[in-house]
Amino acid sequence: MRILFTLLFFVISAVGIAQETANEKPRKSLLKTKEQKEKELARKAPITSYKTYTLQRDTTFVDTSLTIQKEYQYNYLRKDLFGRIAFLNEGQTYNTLDFGLNKVNAFPEFGYRAKHLNYIEANDIKYYFVATPLSDLYFKTVMEQGQSLDAFLTVNTSEQFNFSVAYKGLRSLGKYLNQLSSNGNFRCTASYKTAKGQYVFNAHYTGQDLLNGENGGITTPSDFESKDANFKQRQRLEVFLTDATSFMKGKRFFVDHRFRINSSEANHNLFLTHQINYETKFFEYYQPTVASEVGTQTINHFGDSYVGSYINDQVHYNRLYNQIGVSYESKKLGRLHFYTDDFRYNYFYNTAVVLNGQNIPSLLKDKINSMGARYDYQKNHWSGFARYHNALTNQSLTDIELQAAYKLNDKNQFTFSYQSASKLPDAVYNLHQSSYVAYNWFNNFKNQKSNTLTAKAQTQFGQAELQISNYDNFLYFSDDSTNALQQFISPKQYEKSIQYLSVKVSKEFRVWRFALDNTLLYQQTRQDDPVLNVPKFVTRNTLYYSDYYFSRALYLQTGFIFNYFTKYYANGYNPILTDFYVQNQTKIGDFPLVDFFINARVRQTRIFLKAEHFNSSMASQNRFYSAPGYPYRDFIIRFGLVWNFFQ
Repeated sequence: MRILFTLLFFVISAVGIAQETANEKPRKSLLKTKEQKEKELARKAPITSYKTYTLQRDTTFVDTSLTIQKEYQYNYLRKDLFGRIAFLNEGQTYNTLDFGLNKVNAFPEFGYRAKHLNYIEANDIKYYFVATPLSDLYFKTVMEQGQSLDAFLTVNTSEQFNFSVAYKGLRSLGKYLNQLSSNGNFRCTASYKTAKGQYVFNAHYTGQDLLNGENGGITTPSDFESKDANFKQRQRLEVFLTDATSFMKGKRFFVDHRFRINSSEANHNLFLTHQINYETKFFEYYQPTVASEVGTQTINHFGDSYVGSYINDQVHYNRLYNQIGVSYESKKLGRLHFYTDDFRYNYFYNTAVVLNGQNIPSLLKDKINSMGARYDYQKNHWSGFARYHNALTNQSLTDIELQAAYKLNDKNQFTFSYQSASKLPDAVYNLHQSSYVAYNWFNNFKNQKSNTLTAKAQTQFGQAELQISNYDNFLYFSDDSTNALQQFISPKQYEKSIQYLSVKVSKEFRVWRFALDNTLLYQQTRQDDPVLNVPKFVTRNTLYYSDYYFSRALYLQTGFIFNYFTKYYANGYNPILTDFYVQNQTKIGDFPLVDFFINARVRQTRIFLKAEHFNSSMASQNRFYSAPGYPYRDFIIRFGLVWNFFQ
């Protein structure tokens, strides 16, 4: 409560100062100078002069408003997390409730996917055009001993050149044993174009490191579920791993540029394009103490190991992607782009292993040359694209994507898309080495094949989305252990087909100053074996009130957020692979998560206060989990702000 009163005092004081400043009558000459400066700045730099865009040329304006969507996006990832459930500590991974969030990239990737939810990919990077320097400051409290901060600055030195620099840092000790999160994401961008737009250049660099304590989950769920007062302090709960950590580090250099052959823009334009992406990654699993204490038992949670202590498994990965193309653009016919690319990667360890007579090599590497074409069209109410990508070398890599959108008006738009992909397996499925005997393998899996059809409707009456997918040669991890206290995880490939269906609908109802925002997801699978497990229903319902106060100097939103998903066999989490595995022994779900929030906006500052999962103490038993063995967060009050500066 002290935190609540302190924050409210801060907000009211800030508004009071703003009111006093507005009512105070300063010297006439000073007032005139201030008004002139503000009017001059407004004329020179309207909000439409602050643009954010992607390589796909999707452009948006900087938005400092306070909406319910800003509440959903006020988190460590700074995106709407519907369809995901967070792990115990800030900066850890998220379990996936909405399988439709998983996108297909036909090229082979690194693996260790749970680690990548906090990793900024090349497609996540945005570029900027700003009339005056713009900064964005994000701050939020964490669970224990730390803070979360994301600071960003962008400047246009001229109309042709922009650069930005940003750093997101997080440290949180957590409430349970061995749960430290210490993450850093640095990124900088540069954009340049000539006066007539003949040459356009976009580049970025990222340096990221993600460190997490891996406690392996609690050993005795009954202690947690019993609500015994002795375990109210969560550090008294036994965990499998008391000193294990996982660490991933990555660096990326990215350049995308194009040159228009004709000197000035015309109805018909011809471009030469080039893109290069060089990225290195390093992953380490470190566990000084191998044995785990479970009550009076001493076990090895991951089975036999080659060493008795100080396990230190390391793997390196680097890749280089080059694309060269030519584009023809017509204001009437659209844009046609032909390209050829070269993708090569190295995935390697520093040792070789012989296990049961099988040689497990230390290196995977490959070189893939492919060609592709993309056609983009936009005219009147219609827009869309068609893309074809196929390997020229021996690999059977293909990716076909079609999309068409019809915009009836500003409130009604319909989109249809289809993707057919043949994806090469991620490196971790084919090769893995570890100090644990059961975690060594060398495979040659087939390509995963998927066909996905989606339809979206954004209307004045609500939003709806339908997805129908078929998966063949589906790759996954499973647990081969027969002991509930151990995990022997290995990769598998499902030879049969899996069909997946999802329907998501969203609608907000407004009455006076009250609003009820609703999102409901329904999912269904058809498969001969339980390989792809999803909850049938996932829902989020938000009832909130919003209004202006203090002569419209303060905009306030307050309300309740209700999250729920039906019980299902959720995927378990494995810290050695930092990935999820299929299990069919333990169900989680069927528990409500209720948050209470108070948000305020004063000028370009948005202030957030939330009582997370405040209903956790109301149930007779604790049955809330993010994954089997990993409890969800207890009740906690957190606050912070997002502050934009227009200089």
